[in-house]
Amino acid sequence: MKIQKGQRGKMERNKKREILLGVCGGIAAYKVPELIRMLDAMNADVKCILTKNGSKFVTPLTLQTISGNKVYEGMFNSHDFDVEHISLAKQADLLVIVPATADVISRLACGRAEDLLSSVALSTKSPILVCPSMNENMWLHPATKKNVDILNEYGYKFVFPEKGKLACGDEGMGRLADLNKIVDEIKKILKNE
Repeated sequence: MKIQKGQRGKMERNKKREILLGVCGGIAAYKVPELIRMLDAMNADVKCILTKNGSKFVTPLTLQTISGNKVYEGMFNSHDFDVEHISLAKQADLLVIVPATADVISRLACGRAEDLLSSVALSTKSPILVCPSMNENMWLHPATKKNVDILNEYGYKFVFPEKGKLACGDEGMGRLADLNKIVDEIKKILKNE
């Protein structure tokens, strides 16, 4: 079948975009299922990489049920002959890390590949969007600021945290950005790809 002029653009718009969500161990992980729903509404195929600490806040079953896809948890959990950190990295149109903890930001800035998420981040040529969430003192610490600067130099994109009530009861900077802001940035990045 020959593609008529103008159909190619329509086909490209209708193509599902592959988004990998790296879900880390912060309390804001409870918002990830709603983010998946929002991404699904924009015709994205969402696959989740759940860190060990992330699984303390949201279960693989929850993410699998809402995304409709297998949840990837460990470097060596596969029953298929597939080098998952490489295949996932190649499939992704975008890697979104949410909530990005101070620990994960630090590991990414140092180039450590000790788990599936950090290995995929090092392996992908796709854009990476980091959505931090942590206590204000952690967010404002010079080490975190330096690590964010390093990731900016690497070309990572950010949706920075907001000021508000934090899980510890403090008021301050560090709350995960509004999900609509995150989705808007995802759309912007995918539009430019």
